[in-house]
Amino acid sequence: MNTLYSFRRCPYAMRARMALRYSGVVVQIVEVSLKAKPADMLALSSKGTVPVLSVDGRVIDESLDIMRWALAQNDPQDWLLKDDPQAQQHSAALIEKNDQVFKVHLNRYKYAERYPEQPMAFYRSEGEVFLRKLDGLLEGRDYLLADHPSLADVAVMPFVRQFAHVDREWFGQTPYVRLQAWLQCFIESDLFTSIMKK
Repeated sequence: MNTLYSFRRCPYAMRARMALRYSGVVVQIVEVSLKAKPADMLALSSKGTVPVLSVDGRVIDESLDIMRWALAQNDPQDWLLKDDPQAQQHSAALIEKNDQVFKVHLNRYKYAERYPEQPMAFYRSEGEVFLRKLDGLLEGRDYLLADHPSLADVAVMPFVRQFAHVDREWFGQTPYVRLQAWLQCFIESDLFTSIMKK
C-alpha cells in the first residue's frame, strides 16, 4: 500500500494531498504528530518533515516532487500545462517565488512575536508583494496561468490561505478581490474539502 505521512494543517502536505487526490492515486494517509514523529517515517526520511510518500518501494519526501509524481501518473485537467513550455517556466518561477520568498514573509507575519526586529505590519507588507502579483495574474481569468487550475495554483494556494487566515478581517478588506475569489473557490472545492476531512 502506498503511504503518505502527512499533517493536516501543513501547507506542504496539503498540496501533496490535493495532487494525489486529483490524480486518483490511492494512498493510506498517516496523520503525524509533529511532537512525536513515527519511527517508520523517520526511517524512510531522516529530514523528519511532512509530507513523505512511500510508493512502490520508493521514498519521495519533497511536496513538489510528490505533486509531480502524482501528475505523471494521471493529469486529466492538464495541471502540468504540457503543451505550453512558456507557461511551464512561468509556473516553476511562481512556485519558486512562493517557496523561497513568500514563505519567509508568511512565517514572520504569522509568528511576528518570534521576529521582534520589525513590526507585524512590516512582514505583512513584504508578503503583499506576492499577493499583488497573484491578483494581477488573475485579471480576466479564474486561474493563475490558464483557464483551468494548474500546478502553480495548487502549489501556492495553501500558503495564500495561511497568509489570509492570520488576519481574515484585514484580508477581506484588501483590494485583492480577484485573489480573494480565487482562494474562496479553492477552499470551497470538493478537492480541497475532501483532503481536509479529519
